Amino acid sequence: MGKIQGVYIKRKKYFCSLNCNRLQIYYPMKVRFTYFLSAVILSAGGILAGVDAYSQSLPAGHQQSKWVYYNHRGALTYKTLKQGDKIMDFSYAGYEGGGVSIPDVPVKVTLDPQNGDNTKAIQQAIDEVSTMPLVNGFRGAVLLHAGMYNCDNTIMINASGVVLRGSGSGKEGTIINMTGKPHLCILIKGSPGTEEIGSPTTMATDYVPSGADTFSVADPSGFKVGDTIRISRPVTPSWVHFMGMDVLVRNGRKETWITGEITIDRVIKNIDGKRITINIPFSDDYASRYLNPPGTSVVKITMDHISSQIGIENFQIVSPAETGTINERHHTAFSIRGITDGWARDINIFNTVNSVSINAKRITLDHIDIIHQLPTTGSAKPADLSVGGEGTQVLFNQCHITGDNVFYFATGAKVSGPVVLLHCTFNGNGWIQPHQRWATGLLVDNCQVPDGGIDLMNRGEYGSGHGWAIGWSVAWNCKASTLLNQQPPGSMNWMIGCEGERQRKAMPFNKFPLLSEGIDDAYGKSVNPSSLYLAQLSERLGQQAVKNIGY
Repeated sequence: MGKIQGVYIKRKKYFCSLNCNRLQIYYPMKVRFTYFLSAVILSAGGILAGVDAYSQSLPAGHQQSKWVYYNHRGALTYKTLKQGDKIMDFSYAGYEGGGVSIPDVPVKVTLDPQNGDNTKAIQQAIDEVSTMPLVNGFRGAVLLHAGMYNCDNTIMINASGVVLRGSGSGKEGTIINMTGKPHLCILIKGSPGTEEIGSPTTMATDYVPSGADTFSVADPSGFKVGDTIRISRPVTPSWVHFMGMDVLVRNGRKETWITGEITIDRVIKNIDGKRITINIPFSDDYASRYLNPPGTSVVKITMDHISSQIGIENFQIVSPAETGTINERHHTAFSIRGITDGWARDINIFNTVNSVSINAKRITLDHIDIIHQLPTTGSAKPADLSVGGEGTQVLFNQCHITGDNVFYFATGAKVSGPVVLLHCTFNGNGWIQPHQRWATGLLVDNCQVPDGGIDLMNRGEYGSGHGWAIGWSVAWNCKASTLLNQQPPGSMNWMIGCEGERQRKAMPFNKFPLLSEGIDDAYGKSVNPSSLYLAQLSERLGQQAVKNIGY
């Protein structure tokens, strides 16, 4: 029997999976249908063809990717590059590490809108809940009843287990109206909570491929299973030269691409002699010939005091319509910094600039909708959704933006994935474009940019020397007006099952040479699995994990 594909019911697309003798049909809007199979017909070889848990009925020409596909046993299989690099498992992105429902936290304090500035009243309510005891990780929610809350200043949440909730994100719900001078509407900010424990050792494997989860260390004696470790990769002159980033000059001035270290945190799953297995694959490769001296450092850390379990949900943020250049001050929607396990969901945002920034770990942004009535002016563009260097395991799920002259999504320096854009739609003259200084491990999954572009690129001398912005990243079953897919030295980017006008370009400000292209697989033809993130999540945690996030 061939591979079971998705089905159409009343001409609507549904997702399907086979679980023993039960065929489950999933509709993205949480409609569930269950059909039972009376029998499963096996092929002459006696082996059921691999079953795609999230394939959908697609036009003729639908196919599997060469790089991630289902084998004859129905398991995801990954093709590797020459040195063993492969597309990573992105399913660890999101709240609680992916596949966990955002909780409904009990209300402890309620508010009604007041005349004048409401910032102080909202802040006092948050501060009151912040002093309450933690119960199963939560203190409680502040509920803003429907109405208009004028706010002149920033609302801050910095205690674990606190939620700010509105009474709906529509026009009849809760509206936080940004008044006064330009400011950040909501800041979620944790206190620094990591500390190194013991002496560091060094990575002892000559080459660790991107997508791998094992490596060797010189001395494993200071580690045990369950420890959190910090892996710090040095930015050496030899690596910067290999990447071609030591020649950046703009207006006669030499630009510096990256300095210091690129760090990631992982948990040890297994130790076998000097061989360590970690909980989340690497989003980058580690080649000792470019990293010595001093070599890649591995040290145990504690994260006991990091703030966690903080959320905002179910309201509008409204700013006056603003234009002008990016260098002018503007209202900004919200920022999440220095926490682990948080969320923002069901928030409608109007007219803010550089709207949302994430510098935190294991964060879900679900149904964040941003509308701009006016574009910014000038060549420099703001970024509506951005992830900074401390941001990782971030999931943007079903977010929508309408606006021109904007980066819909951007990355900062040294971002290490997984970071995922899932089923997002961006309308207008803008781009999904990782922004600067070597981010890795981005998945753009089933996203639509009908009038803009998806660019995995070298930004060269833009800004102060943004250079190679992205490596080891994937656009999967996406549609855009234009597609730019460039290959960094010693790395790779993939566009798989994508539609749009393919471009080739040199580094900015140059006409030649045209930069090498990344891998373009199944151009113009959607592939199985229909969603890479959902398929990886289902394989790792089961179908319930997919239901938990609304699919």
